[in-house]
Amino acid sequence: MKKIHIVGNKNSGKTTLVVDLVREFSSRSLRVGTIKHTHHHHEFDVPGKDSFQHRDAGASMSCLIGPNMSAAFWDSKDTSDTHMEALFANCDFVLVEGDQHADAIKIEVWRKETGQPPLASKNPSIRYLITDDEGHTTELPVWSRSDIVSIASQILKVLDIEV
Repeated sequence: MKKIHIVGNKNSGKTTLVVDLVREFSSRSLRVGTIKHTHHHHEFDVPGKDSFQHRDAGASMSCLIGPNMSAAFWDSKDTSDTHMEALFANCDFVLVEGDQHADAIKIEVWRKETGQPPLASKNPSIRYLITDDEGHTTELPVWSRSDIVSIASQILKVLDIEV
């Protein structure tokens, strides 16, 4: 599964960038999947409902399928990509919002306005920086946040995807 992580400090514009990229890739007829990574606890399934009871009974994966939307639930302690690969098999690649500690290609979106230094200053696994702050210096390749077409093309090159 080809994937790339969009990381950054809080309010750096990760979600906005992911949404812009999905629109751009979709306009190129690419099938892009997305994953939102969070460190906060959320109960996605409703306790007491049938699907919750399936998992509570020990199902290793449980799916909820409805007329307009479906969801799959599994214990996130299974950190392998096995479940993800199956779920995203029909996608050309996946954009992951967050998870700066993953063993994967990472791009940081950074805005000076957050008041935070770039994560890349402490995380050498980040390979590219997206910003419109012309005063910021870094050894990383810098992509202009205002040029979504170019960012999308660069991501395709990094992932070795030809269109």
